[in-house]
Amino acid sequence: MDITLNHTIIPAYDNVKSAKFYERIFGFEFLKVWLDFAVVRVNSTLTFDFRTKEKFSKMHYAFKVTDEQFDEIFARIKEDKVLYGSGPYKLDDAKINHNYDGRGVYFRDENGHVLEILTHDYIID
Repeated sequence: MDITLNHTIIPAYDNVKSAKFYERIFGFEFLKVWLDFAVVRVNSTLTFDFRTKEKFSKMHYAFKVTDEQFDEIFARIKEDKVLYGSGPYKLDDAKINHNYDGRGVYFRDENGHVLEILTHDYIID
């Protein structure tokens, strides 16, 4: 059996507001508030459990998507007027990249976490 990631806890300044952002931008399903977590279904095996905290380190989350999903998510990023860019150090140049013959874009959520969507895997030699 392949090992899969079941859930991860994502720190947020407001757990429900953050869960709703991911639901809106990515199309994930907001499930419910459970204990002190706002739970979002990412796919059939993974949930993001947002937990409100006052202080936390900012993280990077990268999502591999199809070309169609890229178009849909990117349209919602622009519709929400979220700053975006072509790289992790170019978060606001309003460009996408074409790395590895695909497309990618970076942006931040309201907590400062860097999010990335990409259509082709990185080639790591």
